[in-house]
Amino acid sequence: MLYWIIFIGFALLSWMVSNRLQRKFEMYSQIPLPNGMTGREVAEKMLQDNGIYDVKVTCTPGHLTDHYNPLNKTVNLSESVYASNSIAAAAVAAHECGHAVQHAHAYAPLKMRSALVPVVNFASNIMMWVLLGGMLLLHTFPQLMLFGIILFASTTLFSFITLPVEINASQRALVWLSRAGITNVFTHDKAEDALKSAAYTYVVAALGSLATLLYYIMIFLGGSRDE
Repeated sequence: MLYWIIFIGFALLSWMVSNRLQRKFEMYSQIPLPNGMTGREVAEKMLQDNGIYDVKVTCTPGHLTDHYNPLNKTVNLSESVYASNSIAAAAVAAHECGHAVQHAHAYAPLKMRSALVPVVNFASNIMMWVLLGGMLLLHTFPQLMLFGIILFASTTLFSFITLPVEINASQRALVWLSRAGITNVFTHDKAEDALKSAAYTYVVAALGSLATLLYYIMIFLGGSRDE
């Protein structure tokens, strides 16, 4: 019962935050930048202003699929950002370039997150099966459950390391947008609001992961006491 309360509660919260992000993005996508620059142009200018010339700006299919790929050094902007001249597009483009600036400056949390990617990919593929088997065999083979908890803990750690990475990228983006004159006194708060809405999704994901991890730990400890 506790698991379902946690699951439903965070699923509802995640839906609310995601829905809020969609509404904010749609709202600020209707407001053009005073200078008319597109998301691609904003990204290219931010990279150049930071002395980064080996990162390519590309268009990627989908909606809100924007991301920075440190492996091939590309800022990948979704179709609704790449060619749009809206405040939302500028904010998203600058945020993704914020990750490129982090990479260029060897930002420690980004390096930690990148190092964890192979571990998290491995854990994500097997941990639910390990945890399920661990719960079924808790009284006869508790080590399996413990292994599953360790795997899940790695994904929780990844979620929390992601928070400073995303927040810092937004901070870099907002400082540059203002300094470069991309946003002004009438538009800067809207760009900031859009990026804050995006940040909330990472906060909810991290807290949901932590709550689930604690639930599995409670099951393990309860099974250990029953022995």
